[in-house]
Amino acid sequence: MPCNLWKEKLDIYLDGELPAEEMRAFEGHVHSCATCAPDALARVQVKRSIQIVGKRFAPASEFRRRVQGFIATKSRRGFRLTWTLAAALSVLAVSSLLASYLGAWESRREQSYAEITDLHVAALASSSRVDVVSSDRHTVKPWFQGRIPFSFDLPVVLNSEFSLVGGRITYLGQAPGAHLIYAAGKHEISVFIFQDRALRGIWGDSDGAKEHSFNLATWSKGGLRYVVIGDAGLADIGELAKLFKNAG
Repeated sequence: MPCNLWKEKLDIYLDGELPAEEMRAFEGHVHSCATCAPDALARVQVKRSIQIVGKRFAPASEFRRRVQGFIATKSRRGFRLTWTLAAALSVLAVSSLLASYLGAWESRREQSYAEITDLHVAALASSSRVDVVSSDRHTVKPWFQGRIPFSFDLPVVLNSEFSLVGGRITYLGQAPGAHLIYAAGKHEISVFIFQDRALRGIWGDSDGAKEHSFNLATWSKGGLRYVVIGDAGLADIGELAKLFKNAG
């Protein structure tokens, strides 16, 4: 298929909205195409920039000033009514602030999910998916020493359907972490590991969920946040997550 036909579907591929068969065909093409690979990476970077800018929202303090001004202008004659209104407005203010906080938290969590998805897609679209290429965990794990500020254990995947492809350094926001890639049949699954405190508690544990057209599992263990993501079935995602949970 000519590259111009692939490029017409590039944005749909990056959003993870292609059928599974086309996703696998697209991944194979992008890995080997010197034209489509950099184009895919550039579009992922643009998407991430737009997401970050679009999520920058802080509730204004004007609402609080308006409530205080309203209370101050009321006469003593209407004190009881003013107090009632003030109490009601205070409840509304607390509710508004709580809703704003929860909305901001949900926004940060959704942004992190989107960034993780972009990191996964960008790696698969890159001609050099990993920096250390090895199926031996005793080779891959030591490679990260001194490159990230924490250590982790890798599971034994012999006699399983998974095989280790390799690993690379990655960043979620300003937090450095490990990005490991595993093959499962025709699928490639990313495993991300970050320090939990660096992500400020915005991730919640999940044994399996659908996020941005990819299946995902995430949990915290030993102060580290693990995220397993890919277009493989939830059973495969869950099985690889189980191997990591039992590692070490």
